[in-house]
Amino acid sequence: MPRNPSTGIYSKPAGTTPSVGQIIDPAPWNQLTSDLGNEITNSLPRDGSAPMVAPLKAASGTVSAPGLGFASNPQTGVYLKGGDQLGFTQNGVEVGFDKTLVYAAKSGDYTALASDDNAVHRFTASATLTLTAAATLGANWHYVVLADGGDVTIDPNGSETIDGAATLIVRNGYSATIYCTGSAFFTDKLIARLDAKADASAVGSFVIGGVLSNNAGTPNTHIDIAAGSFRSGSVFVSSGSTFTKRLDAAWAAGSGNGGLDTGTKANSTTYRVWPLRKTTDGTADFIFSTSTTAAGVNVPAGYIVVAPSGLDIGMILTDSSGNIIRFIQDGNHFRWNVATLPNDLSTTASRTTSLLTCTLPTGRRVLGLFQIFTGTNVNGTDVIMEVADGINSNVTQFIENYGSSGSSRIRLAVEQFTNISAQVNVGLTLSPAPSATTNTFQTLGWLDFQIPRIGG
Repeated sequence: MPRNPSTGIYSKPAGTTPSVGQIIDPAPWNQLTSDLGNEITNSLPRDGSAPMVAPLKAASGTVSAPGLGFASNPQTGVYLKGGDQLGFTQNGVEVGFDKTLVYAAKSGDYTALASDDNAVHRFTASATLTLTAAATLGANWHYVVLADGGDVTIDPNGSETIDGAATLIVRNGYSATIYCTGSAFFTDKLIARLDAKADASAVGSFVIGGVLSNNAGTPNTHIDIAAGSFRSGSVFVSSGSTFTKRLDAAWAAGSGNGGLDTGTKANSTTYRVWPLRKTTDGTADFIFSTSTTAAGVNVPAGYIVVAPSGLDIGMILTDSSGNIIRFIQDGNHFRWNVATLPNDLSTTASRTTSLLTCTLPTGRRVLGLFQIFTGTNVNGTDVIMEVADGINSNVTQFIENYGSSGSSRIRLAVEQFTNISAQVNVGLTLSPAPSATTNTFQTLGWLDFQIPRIGG
């Protein structure tokens, strides 16, 4: 009979155990010799001259005694770990292999599952990645997050943590590899190092970008704040796109919403633009305030003011009707963008040098940019305009126009530092007086030299 297919044991046919002098029955002996021939044919040649024609059924084995091993090292080989899982062992120690890497794109919130082990997910928009409980995912589970279209907030299950924190934000353009211990989550620490670098106080205070402008559609009430980065000591915030805030509405989070910290929009008032950082996720927003200090801003709950060198990032003014005066900002230079420049002095009479309030922001010194005009109509007449520092009146400059022959006109730009009340000292000497020509002192704009703007 042939080999038992279940046990692999061969039992020779009955009547094939001869004795001396016995006449051999050919039938069982022919069966025996046929079986022997078949077994030899079906054996696996040691020289490799023929292959197996059916599966090799090895013992399940263990990590220390694999079902398929090597003569020179029986503890190195393959064994069945349990179920349908194949195990590899080397000198009695299991050899681990990663699952097949799987890539997928995600356009919204997602919950990472145990089946996502060794997955790479690219998020094409801002999203929240929720992690299934660490015990469910198990030790050695790992996962890669690519933020490619928005920030991705990683939120572990319940009270579990990631890098010791309740959440972790992977900023747009960055990635993180998450590892599970079976009870908590850790990363490769790249994000933590980047955040630490971004919040290092040694970097100092600065403003990059964040240029202000009147909104094109609603310039009287809305201000656009260009993308920018802002640091005050160890506190940093950045905005990746233009933000629009309304001066005519109470502050509300987000672009396009109100920006006023308290009260209602006032006439002929200086407002300061302050960057805000949301404490939970580090995102940016902005607020308008008349306060000259960060401490005086009525800060919304859940936010902090980012005040580079203790300052705002720019000032805007309203006119007598409460509308935002149109302007253009280049770096820290602000210039009025109006059809008729503010005429802060217009006279035909002499003026003793004294403080003149100009159409400029109040609350701190700026370098005022002015345009003066003087004229004479008669031979031998002289006009002298003095423009002195708003605090130190001895720091001055004179512009003289002498009409030696007939009338004479002069128009030129001057600059001078103000006091915190938007004033400079201006005097006008006419000889003889009064002048037949109106002399004017107009405000062009200002240089806000104290803002620590890089490239300002």
